[in-house]
Amino acid sequence: MGEWRLLRADRGPGGAALNRNLLSGLAIGVFAGFLAGYFIGAGRGNDDAPAVAAAPAGAPAPPRPDPMQYQERIAANQKIVATDPKNEQAWVALGNDYFDLQQAQNAVDAYAKALALAPDSPDVLTDQGVMFRQLGAFDKAVADFQRAGKVNPKHLQSFFNLGVVYSQDLKNPDAAVKAFNQAIAIAPDSPQAAQARQFIEGLKQKP
Repeated sequence: MGEWRLLRADRGPGGAALNRNLLSGLAIGVFAGFLAGYFIGAGRGNDDAPAVAAAPAGAPAPPRPDPMQYQERIAANQKIVATDPKNEQAWVALGNDYFDLQQAQNAVDAYAKALALAPDSPDVLTDQGVMFRQLGAFDKAVADFQRAGKVNPKHLQSFFNLGVVYSQDLKNPDAAVKAFNQAIAIAPDSPQAAQARQFIEGLKQKP
């Protein structure tokens, strides 16, 4: 058994206080002997730590969010959207906080409001896709990742995530290899490309 986690979208200044490159685990079956790794979401903020390579099994869990801090922000942004429902940034902020708190349905709904106002945000699409995947809505996750990749053909996270969902959830190795190869082509020297190569090798070794 292994664990793959998502990096997330660029939140910019004022994002969540926890390490934004880590998401509390989405435990899934991985190939025997595989290292635990990171299932990418779009990186959030210029002050984020860089994307990290596969973490060894038993690595410490990411810090838990402070619920009070999040609830205060959520309450403030709920007031904003109640009076200004076209405030896209407030909807994104709500989605991000729900994302961090692992309130997947609330995150999906808030991101949907943001996307109704600004439909071509690959980062928001990717984060919504991550939450759809957590809800088990794999086809919707795939649709979001594909749309993000069309909006930005260099969006590494969406192609990597697409590969993970195809390989782990939808059991479509051919589509997974194609998505992973697209991620590798975008950033061949990145930790995510190294992970994608490992995943491809694992798919080749499966009977």
